[in-house]
Amino acid sequence: MGVRSRRLGVLWAAGVAAILMVGAALGAGREAALQADAPAQLEEQAAPKLIALTFDDGPRRSTTTALLDGLAQRGVHATFFLIGAQIEGNEDLICRMDAEGHQIGIHTYDHVSLTGLNRADFSAQVDRTREVLRQLLGHDNFLLRPPYGATDASVELWAECPIVLWSVDPEDWRDKDTAREVEHILQEARDGSIVLLHDIYPASVEAALQVVDALHAQGYLFCTVEELFAERSISLEAGQIYRQAYP
Repeated sequence: MGVRSRRLGVLWAAGVAAILMVGAALGAGREAALQADAPAQLEEQAAPKLIALTFDDGPRRSTTTALLDGLAQRGVHATFFLIGAQIEGNEDLICRMDAEGHQIGIHTYDHVSLTGLNRADFSAQVDRTREVLRQLLGHDNFLLRPPYGATDASVELWAECPIVLWSVDPEDWRDKDTAREVEHILQEARDGSIVLLHDIYPASVEAALQVVDALHAQGYLFCTVEELFAERSISLEAGQIYRQAYP
């Protein structure tokens, strides 16, 4: 079930209720005009601004747990690109992500650049992580985010899944400054953006939650990468690179 059918139906229903209430207040004299306006109002309600929060380099027990708690309180789904070497000992966190509707992706096993690797070394980074996640979660529909966003022809050929980069990057690793990160994201975010953060930094976790609150107030809904592209009727293809889903 896509993001519209799960969440946007609430907005659609609210729009219907609002229109009916206004119609009662205005009376029969304006009922025809109100009915003529209703389809346009409902269409606007049914097409909110969408944005995908993504997190790299986790999981880390302290910060990832705090992030999951904050997202759950806000009813928000995100996408997590995980380091394979950090899965052991954090299996419960990853199962929680999956159970709570977050999307999980591959960020290699040891956070190494994938460009220039031979096939065996690429497999040790990507296929190995995919198999660990498959064994843990029971499915294997994982996206790939190459470290540093570095790709080449071999990465695209061997990925065997869509490659997801980003359109908004506050470089949270640089100074771990929550206020600066929030300002950058709010300035750059637009309908269809994919935002890059790292759930291994407390400042980034706080920035993410502040951004959710601020963009919710601007009418944005948050979704996973998969939901974002499904809502835009864009098929994610293996070996293809995706940075955003602007309307």
